[in-house]
Amino acid sequence: MRKLLITIGVLLAAACTQESHTLFVGTYSDGFYALDFETGEVIAKAPMPNPSFLAIQDCRIYAVSEMPDESAAVYAWRWGGIGFELLNSQPTGVPQRGEDPCHVVTDGHRLAVSNYSGGTLAVYTLKKDGSIGPMDSLIVSRTGGPDLSRQDQPHVHCAAFTPDGNHLLFSEFSADAIGQVTLVPGGVQDLRTAAMVHNDFGPRHLLFDKSGKHLYVIGELSGIISVFDYENGRLTMKQSVKADQVDARGAADIHFSPDGRFLYASLRLRNDGIAIFLVDPRTGTLTPAGYQLTGPHPRNFAITENLAIVACRDSDQIEIYQRDRNTGLLKDSGRRIPAPKPVFVAMQ
Repeated sequence: MRKLLITIGVLLAAACTQESHTLFVGTYSDGFYALDFETGEVIAKAPMPNPSFLAIQDCRIYAVSEMPDESAAVYAWRWGGIGFELLNSQPTGVPQRGEDPCHVVTDGHRLAVSNYSGGTLAVYTLKKDGSIGPMDSLIVSRTGGPDLSRQDQPHVHCAAFTPDGNHLLFSEFSADAIGQVTLVPGGVQDLRTAAMVHNDFGPRHLLFDKSGKHLYVIGELSGIISVFDYENGRLTMKQSVKADQVDARGAADIHFSPDGRFLYASLRLRNDGIAIFLVDPRTGTLTPAGYQLTGPHPRNFAITENLAIVACRDSDQIEIYQRDRNTGLLKDSGRRIPAPKPVFVAMQ
Protein backbone atom coordinates (compact mmCIF):
# COMPACT_ATOMS: atom_id res chain seq x y z
CA MET A 1 0.00 0.00 0.00
CA ARG A 2 2.83 2.37 0.89
CA LYS A 3 4.49 1.73 -2.49
CA LEU A 4 1.18 2.45 -4.24
CA LEU A 5 0.77 5.77 -2.41
CA ILE A 6 4.34 6.77 -3.24
CA THR A 7 3.76 5.90 -6.90
CA ILE A 8 0.56 7.96 -7.02
CA GLY A 9 2.36 10.90 -5.43
CA VAL A 10 5.17 10.72 -7.98
CA LEU A 11 2.68 10.60 -10.87
CA LEU A 12 0.77 13.61 -9.55
CA ALA A 13 3.99 15.57 -9.09
CA ALA A 14 5.04 14.70 -12.64
CA ALA A 15 1.68 15.81 -14.00
CA CYS A 16 2.16 19.20 -12.35
CA THR A 17 5.83 19.82 -13.06
CA GLN A 18 6.52 18.32 -16.46
CA GLU A 19 6.54 20.68 -19.46
CA SER A 20 3.05 20.76 -20.88
CA HIS A 21 0.84 22.91 -23.05
CA THR A 22 -1.86 23.74 -20.56
CA LEU A 23 -3.23 27.27 -20.60
CA PHE A 24 -5.01 28.45 -17.45
CA VAL A 25 -7.57 31.17 -18.07
CA GLY A 26 -9.22 33.37 -15.44
CA THR A 27 -12.45 35.10 -16.41
CA TYR A 28 -15.22 37.48 -15.46
CA SER A 29 -17.59 34.54 -15.70
CA ASP A 30 -18.66 31.49 -13.72
CA GLY A 31 -15.32 29.69 -13.58
CA PHE A 32 -11.70 29.45 -14.69
CA TYR A 33 -10.41 26.98 -17.24
CA ALA A 34 -7.57 24.68 -18.14
CA LEU A 35 -7.26 24.60 -21.93
CA ASP A 36 -5.16 22.50 -24.26
CA PHE A 37 -3.07 25.28 -25.77
CA GLU A 38 -2.50 23.44 -29.04
CA THR A 39 -6.18 22.81 -29.76
CA GLY A 40 -7.92 25.42 -27.59
CA GLU A 41 -10.17 22.69 -26.19
CA VAL A 42 -11.33 22.80 -22.57
CA ILE A 43 -9.64 20.19 -20.36
CA ALA A 44 -11.42 21.19 -17.17
CA LYS A 45 -13.36 24.01 -15.56
CA ALA A 46 -13.24 25.13 -11.92
CA PRO A 47 -16.66 26.59 -11.07
CA MET A 48 -16.59 29.81 -9.03
CA PRO A 49 -17.76 33.40 -9.59
CA ASN A 50 -15.48 35.91 -11.34
CA PRO A 51 -12.07 34.19 -10.94
CA SER A 52 -10.19 37.20 -12.29
CA PHE A 53 -6.67 36.37 -11.07
CA LEU A 54 -4.83 33.13 -10.24
CA ALA A 55 -1.62 32.28 -8.40
CA ILE A 56 -0.21 28.94 -9.54
CA GLN A 57 2.27 26.98 -7.42
CA ASP A 58 3.01 23.42 -8.54
CA CYS A 59 -0.33 21.56 -8.32
CA ARG A 60 -2.04 24.30 -6.32
CA ILE A 61 -4.07 27.14 -7.79
CA TYR A 62 -5.31 30.06 -5.73
CA ALA A 63 -8.07 32.11 -7.36
CA VAL A 64 -9.79 35.27 -6.20
CA SER A 65 -13.55 35.63 -6.61
CA GLU A 66 -13.84 39.28 -7.60
CA MET A 67 -17.25 40.02 -6.13
CA PRO A 68 -18.49 43.43 -4.89
CA ASP A 69 -20.00 42.19 -1.64
CA GLU A 70 -19.49 39.84 1.29
CA SER A 71 -19.33 36.83 -1.05
CA ALA A 72 -15.84 37.94 -2.15
CA ALA A 73 -13.39 35.14 -1.37
CA VAL A 74 -10.16 33.39 -2.30
CA TYR A 75 -10.31 29.72 -3.31
CA ALA A 76 -7.68 26.98 -3.11
CA TRP A 77 -7.75 24.28 -5.81
CA ARG A 78 -5.60 21.26 -6.59
CA TRP A 79 -4.83 20.60 -10.25
CA GLY A 80 -4.23 16.95 -11.18
CA GLY A 81 -3.61 17.27 -14.90
CA ILE A 82 -7.16 16.37 -15.94
CA GLY A 83 -9.35 18.16 -13.40
CA PHE A 84 -9.63 20.48 -10.40
CA GLU A 85 -10.30 19.57 -6.77
CA LEU A 86 -11.56 22.29 -4.44
CA LEU A 87 -9.58 22.39 -1.19
CA ASN A 88 -11.33 25.28 0.55
CA SER A 89 -12.05 29.00 0.43
CA GLN A 90 -11.74 31.96 2.78
CA PRO A 91 -13.39 35.38 2.80
CA THR A 92 -11.07 38.17 1.65
CA GLY A 93 -11.96 40.66 4.35
CA VAL A 94 -14.52 41.97 6.76
CA PRO A 95 -17.68 43.79 5.60
CA GLN A 96 -16.81 46.93 3.62
CA ARG A 97 -13.13 45.96 3.67
CA GLY A 98 -12.84 42.92 1.43
CA GLU A 99 -14.75 43.64 -1.77
CA ASP A 100 -13.52 42.99 -5.31
CA PRO A 101 -10.31 41.00 -4.66
CA CYS A 102 -8.32 41.43 -7.87
CA HIS A 103 -4.88 39.89 -7.23
CA VAL A 104 -3.40 36.98 -5.30
CA VAL A 105 0.22 35.95 -4.73
CA THR A 106 1.97 33.26 -2.69
CA ASP A 107 5.49 32.52 -1.52
CA GLY A 108 4.56 28.90 -0.86
CA HIS A 109 3.90 29.51 2.83
CA ARG A 110 1.70 32.59 2.88
CA LEU A 111 -0.98 34.03 0.63
CA ALA A 112 -1.67 37.73 0.02
CA VAL A 113 -4.90 38.98 -1.56
CA SER A 114 -5.38 42.54 -2.81
CA ASN A 115 -8.91 43.90 -2.39
CA TYR A 116 -9.52 46.71 -4.86
CA SER A 117 -12.85 48.12 -3.66
CA GLY A 118 -12.19 47.08 -0.08
CA GLY A 119 -8.91 48.98 -0.12
CA THR A 120 -7.19 46.28 1.92
CA LEU A 121 -4.52 43.60 1.76
CA ALA A 122 -5.43 40.26 3.34
CA VAL A 123 -2.66 37.86 4.45
CA TYR A 124 -3.14 34.15 5.21
CA THR A 125 -0.98 31.17 6.22
CA LEU A 126 -1.18 28.12 3.97
CA LYS A 127 -1.69 24.67 5.46
CA LYS A 128 0.45 21.67 4.55
CA ASP A 129 -2.16 20.33 2.14
CA GLY A 130 -2.27 23.66 0.30
CA SER A 131 -5.57 24.82 1.76
CA ILE A 132 -5.88 28.36 3.12
CA GLY A 133 -5.90 29.02 6.85
CA PRO A 134 -7.96 31.76 8.50
CA MET A 135 -6.88 35.33 7.76
CA ASP A 136 -3.85 36.42 9.79
CA SER A 137 -3.82 40.14 8.97
CA LEU A 138 -5.86 42.77 7.14
CA ILE A 139 -3.93 45.90 6.18
CA VAL A 140 -5.96 49.01 5.33
CA SER A 141 -4.67 51.26 2.53
CA ARG A 142 -4.90 55.05 2.28
CA THR A 143 -5.97 57.82 -0.07
CA GLY A 144 -4.19 61.05 -0.99
CA GLY A 145 -3.89 61.10 -4.78
CA PRO A 146 -5.28 64.02 -6.82
CA ASP A 147 -7.80 62.15 -9.02
CA LEU A 148 -11.00 62.72 -7.05
CA SER A 149 -12.99 60.32 -9.24
CA ARG A 150 -10.62 57.32 -9.06
CA GLN A 151 -8.51 57.93 -5.95
CA ASP A 152 -11.28 59.07 -3.62
CA GLN A 153 -11.41 55.67 -1.88
CA PRO A 154 -8.55 53.36 -0.81
CA HIS A 155 -7.62 50.72 -3.40
CA VAL A 156 -5.04 47.91 -3.34
CA HIS A 157 -4.30 46.27 -6.67
CA CYS A 158 -1.24 44.05 -6.26
CA ALA A 159 1.27 42.68 -3.75
CA ALA A 160 4.72 41.09 -4.00
CA PHE A 161 6.85 39.16 -1.51
CA THR A 162 10.37 40.56 -1.40
CA PRO A 163 13.10 38.20 -2.66
CA ASP A 164 14.78 38.12 0.76
CA GLY A 165 11.55 36.73 2.26
CA ASN A 166 11.36 39.45 4.92
CA HIS A 167 8.70 41.81 3.62
CA LEU A 168 5.50 42.17 1.63
CA LEU A 169 5.07 45.16 -0.69
CA PHE A 170 1.72 46.34 -2.04
CA SER A 171 0.43 49.03 -4.38
CA GLU A 172 -1.53 51.79 -2.66
CA PHE A 173 -3.37 52.98 -5.75
CA SER A 174 -5.13 55.94 -4.16
CA ALA A 175 -2.17 57.15 -2.08
CA ASP A 176 0.37 57.06 -4.94
CA ALA A 177 2.57 54.95 -2.69
CA ILE A 178 4.13 51.51 -2.23
CA GLY A 179 3.24 50.11 1.18
CA GLN A 180 5.37 47.62 3.09
CA VAL A 181 4.90 45.28 6.02
CA THR A 182 7.37 42.95 7.72
CA LEU A 183 6.55 39.24 7.71
CA VAL A 184 6.48 37.58 11.12
CA PRO A 185 5.16 34.18 12.27
CA GLY A 186 1.38 34.26 12.13
CA GLY A 187 1.03 37.61 10.42
CA VAL A 188 2.69 40.94 9.63
CA GLN A 189 3.85 44.04 11.49
CA ASP A 190 5.53 47.43 11.00
CA LEU A 191 3.28 48.92 8.32
CA ARG A 192 5.11 51.77 6.60
CA THR A 193 5.51 53.56 3.28
CA ALA A 194 8.33 51.96 1.34
CA ALA A 195 8.28 54.58 -1.43
CA MET A 196 6.21 57.34 -2.96
CA VAL A 197 5.63 57.40 -6.71
CA HIS A 198 4.78 60.35 -8.93
CA ASN A 199 1.65 62.34 -8.15
CA ASP A 200 -1.39 60.99 -10.06
CA PHE A 201 0.49 57.72 -10.68
CA GLY A 202 -2.09 55.17 -9.48
CA PRO A 203 0.32 52.24 -8.83
CA ARG A 204 -1.25 49.05 -10.11
CA HIS A 205 1.03 46.05 -10.70
CA LEU A 206 4.55 45.52 -9.37
CA LEU A 207 7.17 42.79 -9.73
CA PHE A 208 10.83 42.04 -9.06
CA ASP A 209 13.37 41.00 -11.66
CA LYS A 210 15.19 37.67 -11.35
CA SER A 211 18.11 39.22 -9.50
CA GLY A 212 15.79 40.54 -6.79
CA LYS A 213 17.66 43.84 -6.93
CA HIS A 214 15.11 45.82 -8.94
CA LEU A 215 11.37 46.43 -8.50
CA TYR A 216 9.15 47.57 -11.36
CA VAL A 217 5.83 49.37 -10.80
CA ILE A 218 3.33 50.44 -13.46
CA GLY A 219 0.93 53.31 -12.87
CA GLU A 220 -2.58 52.73 -14.16
CA LEU A 221 -3.35 56.45 -14.29
CA SER A 222 0.02 57.83 -15.39
CA GLY A 223 0.96 55.03 -17.79
CA ILE A 224 4.49 55.27 -16.35
CA ILE A 225 6.76 52.40 -15.28
CA SER A 226 9.03 53.28 -12.37
CA VAL A 227 12.17 51.28 -11.61
CA PHE A 228 13.47 50.97 -8.04
CA ASP A 229 16.63 49.53 -6.55
CA TYR A 230 15.82 47.17 -3.67
CA GLU A 231 18.13 46.28 -0.80
CA ASN A 232 17.38 45.16 2.75
CA GLY A 233 13.80 46.39 2.75
CA ARG A 234 14.60 49.77 1.18
CA LEU A 235 13.43 51.08 -2.20
CA THR A 236 15.27 53.79 -4.14
CA MET A 237 13.71 55.11 -7.35
CA LYS A 238 16.15 55.29 -10.25
CA GLN A 239 14.05 55.69 -13.41
CA SER A 240 10.56 56.47 -14.69
CA VAL A 241 9.64 55.81 -18.32
CA LYS A 242 6.38 56.42 -20.16
CA ALA A 243 4.57 53.36 -21.52
CA ASP A 244 1.18 54.91 -22.34
CA GLN A 245 1.85 57.52 -25.03
CA VAL A 246 -1.80 58.56 -25.46
CA ASP A 247 -2.67 59.15 -21.78
CA ALA A 248 -5.56 56.67 -21.79
CA ARG A 249 -5.20 56.15 -18.00
CA GLY A 250 -5.69 52.40 -18.32
CA ALA A 251 -2.26 50.78 -17.89
CA ALA A 252 -2.67 47.24 -16.57
CA ASP A 253 0.05 44.61 -16.21
CA ILE A 254 3.79 44.04 -16.59
CA HIS A 255 5.79 40.85 -17.28
CA PHE A 256 9.37 39.92 -18.13
CA SER A 257 10.46 37.64 -20.93
CA PRO A 258 11.81 34.33 -19.55
CA ASP A 259 15.42 35.46 -20.12
CA GLY A 260 14.76 38.79 -18.38
CA ARG A 261 15.97 40.84 -21.37
CA PHE A 262 12.60 42.47 -22.09
CA LEU A 263 9.75 43.93 -20.07
CA TYR A 264 6.22 44.09 -21.50
CA ALA A 265 3.31 46.28 -20.38
CA SER A 266 -0.38 46.04 -21.31
CA LEU A 267 -2.31 49.26 -21.96
CA ARG A 268 -6.08 49.70 -22.32
CA LEU A 269 -8.92 52.16 -23.00
CA ARG A 270 -7.26 53.75 -26.06
CA ASN A 271 -4.57 52.50 -28.43
CA ASP A 272 -4.91 49.10 -26.73
CA GLY A 273 -1.73 47.09 -26.93
CA ILE A 274 1.57 45.93 -25.45
CA ALA A 275 4.53 48.26 -24.90
CA ILE A 276 7.97 46.62 -25.14
CA PHE A 277 11.14 47.65 -23.28
CA LEU A 278 14.74 46.45 -23.35
CA VAL A 279 16.14 45.86 -19.86
CA ASP A 280 19.71 46.87 -19.05
CA PRO A 281 21.18 43.74 -17.39
CA ARG A 282 23.44 45.77 -15.11
CA THR A 283 21.29 48.68 -13.96
CA GLY A 284 17.79 47.29 -14.58
CA THR A 285 16.78 50.47 -16.42
CA LEU A 286 14.43 50.40 -19.40
CA THR A 287 14.73 51.53 -23.02
CA PRO A 288 11.62 51.60 -25.27
CA ALA A 289 11.86 48.91 -27.95
CA GLY A 290 8.45 48.81 -29.64
CA TYR A 291 4.68 48.62 -29.41
CA GLN A 292 2.17 46.01 -30.55
CA LEU A 293 -1.52 46.80 -31.03
CA THR A 294 -3.92 44.15 -29.70
CA GLY A 295 -7.62 43.52 -29.37
CA PRO A 296 -9.79 45.46 -26.91
CA HIS A 297 -8.91 45.61 -23.23
CA PRO A 298 -5.72 43.52 -22.85
CA ARG A 299 -5.87 43.36 -19.05
CA ASN A 300 -3.46 40.45 -18.50
CA PHE A 301 -1.00 38.49 -20.64
CA ALA A 302 1.71 35.85 -20.48
CA ILE A 303 5.15 35.85 -22.11
CA THR A 304 6.95 32.64 -23.13
CA GLU A 305 10.20 32.26 -25.04
CA ASN A 306 8.44 32.46 -28.39
CA LEU A 307 4.96 33.81 -27.71
CA ALA A 308 2.87 36.53 -26.11
CA ILE A 309 -0.56 35.26 -25.01
CA VAL A 310 -2.96 38.15 -24.46
CA ALA A 311 -6.32 38.02 -22.67
CA CYS A 312 -8.58 40.53 -24.46
CA ARG A 313 -11.55 40.89 -22.16
CA ASP A 314 -13.91 42.81 -24.41
CA SER A 315 -13.64 40.56 -27.47
CA ASP A 316 -14.01 37.27 -25.53
CA GLN A 317 -10.76 36.09 -27.09
CA ILE A 318 -7.20 35.18 -26.24
CA GLU A 319 -4.81 36.45 -28.90
CA ILE A 320 -1.51 34.75 -29.77
CA TYR A 321 1.55 36.72 -30.92
CA GLN A 322 4.91 35.46 -32.12
CA ARG A 323 7.83 36.89 -30.11
CA ASP A 324 11.26 37.63 -31.57
CA ARG A 325 13.79 36.59 -28.91
CA ASN A 326 16.44 38.97 -30.20
CA THR A 327 14.43 42.16 -30.61
CA GLY A 328 11.57 41.40 -28.21
CA LEU A 329 9.08 42.54 -30.85
CA LEU A 330 5.72 40.86 -31.35
CA LYS A 331 3.90 39.78 -34.51
CA ASP A 332 0.25 38.81 -34.65
CA SER A 333 -0.06 35.11 -35.48
CA GLY A 334 -3.73 35.51 -36.33
CA ARG A 335 -4.62 32.72 -33.94
CA ARG A 336 -7.47 33.29 -31.49
CA ILE A 337 -8.79 31.13 -28.64
CA PRO A 338 -12.37 31.90 -27.56
CA ALA A 339 -13.02 32.42 -23.83
CA PRO A 340 -15.73 34.23 -21.87
CA LYS A 341 -14.37 37.63 -20.75
CA PRO A 342 -10.78 36.43 -20.23
CA VAL A 343 -8.75 38.57 -17.81
CA PHE A 344 -5.92 36.20 -16.78
CA VAL A 345 -3.71 33.73 -18.66
CA ALA A 346 -0.78 31.54 -17.61
CA MET A 347 1.04 28.69 -19.34
CA GLN A 348 2.15 25.59 -17.43
